[in-house]
Amino acid sequence: MLLRQCPVCERDSIIGHGRRRKQAHDEHHDWIGIRRGLCPGCGKTFTLLPWFSLPYTHYSLLARAQALQRHFVEHRSWEEATPALKNPDRVPDPSTLRRWSGGLDRSQPAGSFRRQTFSRLAHWMGRSAPADPQAEPLSGLTPVLQVLWPLRL
Repeated sequence: MLLRQCPVCERDSIIGHGRRRKQAHDEHHDWIGIRRGLCPGCGKTFTLLPWFSLPYTHYSLLARAQALQRHFVEHRSWEEATPALKNPDRVPDPSTLRRWSGGLDRSQPAGSFRRQTFSRLAHWMGRSAPADPQAEPLSGLTPVLQVLWPLRL
């Protein structure tokens, strides 16, 4: 789905501007195809990411949440908390997992992680209604919420 309203000039003018691939490692993805959009009115180009892929990251929100759940909820060490990945050669280093946690060790979630997470969730939940009215709108989000809820993010 391509968003049409430009966040800069607020006109419904965004048109498709190609595709590219982005890393989004988790147990279901390695690389994902993402769409790009262009606003001819203001000349800005946008990359339209799916809800589970944060900008400038190689691991999806699902993989990050799984690692944090394993460490904080299941009380595993950082070495044992690595998320399940489709490509077993892409396992993040324990120092990367610690960096993802930001300030979670001190029981205060890292502001940037929290803001990015809820910004993505709000964007996903604010999308237009699905084509199938019988489809459960939050079915894809439920596993993520189950992981994030105990972390008090």
